[in-house]
Amino acid sequence: MAPTLATAHRRRWWMACTAVLENLLFSAVLLGWGSLLLMLKSEGFYSYMCQEPENTTNGSVPGSNSTEAELVLRMNGWLICKDQDEMLNLAFTVGSFLLSAISLPLGIAMDKYGPRKLRLIGSTCFALSCLLIAYGASNPDDLSVLIFIALSLNGFGGMCMTFTSLTLPNMFGDLRSTFIALMIGSYASSAVTFPGIKVIYDLGAPFISILMVWAACGGLVFINCLLNWPLEPFPGPEDMDYTVKIKFSWLGFDHKITGKQFYRQVTTVGRRLSLGNTMKPQEQLCVQDGNKLCLSTVDLEVTCQSQEQDSTSFMQSIFSPIYMLSLVTMCVTQLRLIFYMGAMNNILEFLVEGDMITEMETVSLYSSIFGVLQLLCLMTAPVIGYIMDWKLRDCEDSNAQDKDSNNGNTPARVKRDRKVQKITNATRAFVFTNMLLVGFGVTCLIPNLPLQILSFILHTIVRGFIHSAVGGLYAAVYPSTQFGSLTGMQSLVSALFALLQQPLFLAMMGPLQGDPLWVNVGLLGVSMLGFSLPAYLLFYRYQLLRQKAQRAEDAKLFMKINGSSKHEAFV
Repeated sequence: MAPTLATAHRRRWWMACTAVLENLLFSAVLLGWGSLLLMLKSEGFYSYMCQEPENTTNGSVPGSNSTEAELVLRMNGWLICKDQDEMLNLAFTVGSFLLSAISLPLGIAMDKYGPRKLRLIGSTCFALSCLLIAYGASNPDDLSVLIFIALSLNGFGGMCMTFTSLTLPNMFGDLRSTFIALMIGSYASSAVTFPGIKVIYDLGAPFISILMVWAACGGLVFINCLLNWPLEPFPGPEDMDYTVKIKFSWLGFDHKITGKQFYRQVTTVGRRLSLGNTMKPQEQLCVQDGNKLCLSTVDLEVTCQSQEQDSTSFMQSIFSPIYMLSLVTMCVTQLRLIFYMGAMNNILEFLVEGDMITEMETVSLYSSIFGVLQLLCLMTAPVIGYIMDWKLRDCEDSNAQDKDSNNGNTPARVKRDRKVQKITNATRAFVFTNMLLVGFGVTCLIPNLPLQILSFILHTIVRGFIHSAVGGLYAAVYPSTQFGSLTGMQSLVSALFALLQQPLFLAMMGPLQGDPLWVNVGLLGVSMLGFSLPAYLLFYRYQLLRQKAQRAEDAKLFMKINGSSKHEAFV
C-alpha cells in the first residue's frame, strides 16, 4: 500500500504543503503552554488541591497588608492556587523534556527505518493525547493525573512529526535548504496553535469538543501519511541524479549502481585494459571464488570497495570541527532564547510601573503580542533557507569541473564549486543570525517597555533562523543518511545545556531582586561564542579552495606530460 519513491517524488509538492500545515498544528504545540494552562485551570485540572480557607475575600485590594483574610481566586467556577500551578507545570516539564530529549533516538530510528513508520506512530500518539485530555476534563477530580500521560504523548508525537518532515526537503534538489527552513519555521510557529484554540474556547466552544475535533484531524494526518509517504528514506539530491540497473552477467557482477559510479568504473576499466594490470598478481586475477574473472571485473570491485571505505562514519561526523562548533553555537543560542522565554513575564513585571492591576493587564497584553509574533517564524525562516541555497543552481560538483576544465583550447566559463558555495552560504547565514542574536541581547539591556516588542521580534526571528541554518549546514556537509542522528544529538545536547536557565532564573529572582540586567550582560558575552562557527567555516572554505587549485595544477601537469587531458583510453 505504501507508494514507491518515484510516486512520492511526483507528489512531493502535496506532501510539502501538508507537512507545513501538519507541523503548524501538531508539532511543538507545547511551546504555547501559557494558553493551555489557562484552559486546564478553567476545566478544573488539579483544582482539588486548592482548599477554600475559612476567612476569605473574593477580590484583590491593592496595597492591603491584612494577614487574616486570604484571597480566593476562581476560574470558570473552579478554585485555582499555587499548588495547582506547580503540579500542572510539572506535567509541562515532562512533556517539554520529551519534546527535546527524544530527538536523538528518533533521529537514529529515522535514519534506519525511514520516516513513514515514525510519522504514523507520531500522529497516533498525538491523537491519543487529545483524547486523554478530553477524558480527563470529563471528571477532573478523579482523572487529572491523565494530563501527565497526555502531555508526554503530545511531546513525543510532536517531535515525530517534526523530525520526519525534515527529510522531505531531500526531494527538492537545490531548494533543499529553503524547504528545511520552511519545515523548521512551521515547527517554531506551532507555538501559536494553543493561543488560537484558546480564542475558540473563549468564544464558547466546549473544551472536550475542541479536543475531539483535534484528535480527528490527527487521524487525517495518519491517513495522509499512509497514502503518500514511502517506506524508504528520502535520498539526498546527490543520490537522486539517476540510477541504472546494469546486469554484468558476463562479468559475474550484478548490482545497482548510480550513473556517476558507472562512469568512474568504466573509465577505470579503460585505463586497466590500456595500461595493463599493476594492482594484483596475474594469477590472483584469473580465479576468484571459483569463477574466472576478467580484469575489468576486479577493477569494478576495487573501485566499489575504495568508495565504501572513503565514506564518512557517524563518529567521524560527530567529532568533526564543524559539528562540534555547531553544538557550541546551538547551546549558547538556546540558553539565550529559553531564558528569555521562561523569565519574560518577570522581566515585564520589573519594567511596568503602576499598581498591581495595571501591571497584570500590561503583562497579559505583552504576552499576547509575543504569542502572535510566533507566526514570524513561518514567514522569516525561508529567508535563511534562501541564503543557504544562494546561487547553487549555477554550481557544479568538483569532479565535473575537474573533468571539463581542460577539454579545449578555449575553456568555457568556469562555474562555482558546489561545496564551496554551500560553505560560503552557511557562513553568511550564521554571521547574519549571530548579529541578530547580539542585537536581541542589546535590546534586552535597555529598560524600556515598548522596546521589548522589538526584542520579541528579534527573539522570534533568531529562533527560526538558527534551527534552519543548522539544518541546512548538516544537509550540505554531512551524508543524508546521518541527518536525523546528527540533528537529534544536537537537540539533546542543546536541551541539556539549556537547563542552566533555571539557576539563572533563580539568581535573577533572588540575589538580583528581579533585575535581569547582569544576567543579560553575561548572556550577551556568551553569545559572542556563536561567531566561532562562521570563523571556522571561513577557514574550511579556504582549505577547499586550495584543494581545488591543487587539482587544477595537477591536471595541467598531466596534460603537459601526456599531451592530452583525457585520463582514460578508448576501448
